[in-house]
Amino acid sequence: MSVVDELSSILAGASRAVFFGGAGVSTESGIPDFRSATGLYTTHAGGAYPPEYMLSHSCWRDRPEDFYEFYRATMLHPEARPNAAHTALARLEAAGRLAAVVTQNIDGLHQMAGSRTVHEVHGSVLRNHCTGCGRSYPVEAIADSTGVPRCDDCGGIIKPEVVLYEEGLDMDVMAAAVEAIGRADVLIVGGTSLNVYPAAGLLDYFRGEPLVLVNKSATPADRRADLVVHDSIGAVLGAATDEALGEA
Repeated sequence: MSVVDELSSILAGASRAVFFGGAGVSTESGIPDFRSATGLYTTHAGGAYPPEYMLSHSCWRDRPEDFYEFYRATMLHPEARPNAAHTALARLEAAGRLAAVVTQNIDGLHQMAGSRTVHEVHGSVLRNHCTGCGRSYPVEAIADSTGVPRCDDCGGIIKPEVVLYEEGLDMDVMAAAVEAIGRADVLIVGGTSLNVYPAAGLLDYFRGEPLVLVNKSATPADRRADLVVHDSIGAVLGAATDEALGEA
């Protein structure tokens, strides 16, 4: 039996599966990851400051013009569209097989594909707010601005609702993710190296089986998994979903 057949059989029997994904899900939509040879940390190394600092709370606070210039250039991808993995997950949710998506990504592509229950543990570039009066702003308020984006009402700085380095995660979002994973009958982990904590620690809340890992390279959790696939998340999940839903 092929790995696609194995995964399709797992999906066909699921009623409250959860998908936990990382940057590798969005690379197939043209959004660079962080740690690979072509990732952000490699391609933007050698600047005046490392990328980790440029995306930190300290940089946002102390060097806001530099922060927003770097943020617009690296974090905003308005041309990106959902790929086969995103659409497969939306179809599985609509079919009653998938209960939730837990994602480390901030691009909003899961919702664009049609997923409704999405826990974004690192926030979203699509949500922004004024740090002065709290007014909400769409992504265009930052994407289409220059310098430091300011609120039309009070002149406060418009800040993206993403988790920067040195900032804590949203505990309400984490609690919802923990609850979803704890209740899951299947956990599918895809497109993540599982090296970023505390998000990677979410696997420890899964009490069911099977655990499925789909990633192009090995992860620290491979030995714990019931099914490991080192391949494209879009190709594998798309084909397995087709089979599971009888659309192959």
